Amino acid sequence: MRATTIHAPGDIRFEEVADPRIEEPTDAVVRVSAGCICGSDLWPYRGFNDVTAGDTIGHECVGVVEEVGSEVTSVAPGDFVIVPFCHSDNTCVHCRAGVQSACVNGGFTASGQGELARVVQADGTLVGTGATPDPPLIPSLLALSDVMPTGWHAAISAGVRSGSTVVVVGDGAVGLCGVLAAVQLGAERVVAMSRHESRQAIARQFGATDVIAERGKEGAALVKELTGGVGADAVLECVGTDDSMRLAFSVARPGATVGFVGVPHGVELPVGRMFAKNVGLRGGVAPVRKYLPDLLERVLSGSLDPGPVFDLTLPMEQAAEGYRAMDERRAVKVLLQP
Repeated sequence: MRATTIHAPGDIRFEEVADPRIEEPTDAVVRVSAGCICGSDLWPYRGFNDVTAGDTIGHECVGVVEEVGSEVTSVAPGDFVIVPFCHSDNTCVHCRAGVQSACVNGGFTASGQGELARVVQADGTLVGTGATPDPPLIPSLLALSDVMPTGWHAAISAGVRSGSTVVVVGDGAVGLCGVLAAVQLGAERVVAMSRHESRQAIARQFGATDVIAERGKEGAALVKELTGGVGADAVLECVGTDDSMRLAFSVARPGATVGFVGVPHGVELPVGRMFAKNVGLRGGVAPVRKYLPDLLERVLSGSLDPGPVFDLTLPMEQAAEGYRAMDERRAVKVLLQP
């Protein structure tokens, strides 16, 4: 098959690689209908994570089941499915506790930016959509493989509830989905921290009531001004840098919780402030399978539409340009079509 591969920082190629195959009776192989580039894919692209030359890349996709192992019963060839980026049997001790991202038998999608993807623990992982969806619905369904459940996980972890004031740090696709999640969960005021007009527009489309472009002390001061000096009831940290984490804690009111889903790089927690203000921290890798049934129902009913986070669509063979566009902030999130 053809798939996107990474060879070194900044070196993305679309080339022939070995087809994924059924290796265990619980596996499935999915023919990708749409994949995409994640903000976390930019960490190795920018040289912050180690790279093994020639590895396939991409962990988000939807598609049609091509083949299943002998023990798979919940899906069959021809079914259109959403592929959560973190695979799980949905029955182990951690899955039963709602942490499917830590499944003892799990795995991860490794070629979501290719023509085919292997899924381990297919019965517990894959979620069918029923009928094959119309093309306009594909972006919203694709968002359910990672970015929307990740924003949702940030909101749930932060304790967003009806009537609350929420601040979202980060205006990438995850942060924008965090805005959408906070609105869906009933937040009365949602403040998007965003410096880019195109992203501010999506945040407002998703229901943000306020947008603050400033960062650091200036941004924190404006949040305090908006909230009458109190701060936010819940904060969503959707970046993963030390600066973004410190900003998140600086705008949290005493007793609040920061929900973090940005992959941490160089983060040092302000433990003194956390202790003094009773501010908590929860989150991590999103257990997509936990949230997927609810989110899929919302998308199919028309009450949830995260599709606008995809503001650039390219053929998969142009994946390298998609990475450049996201790296240069010319695109929020790039959808790739085989």
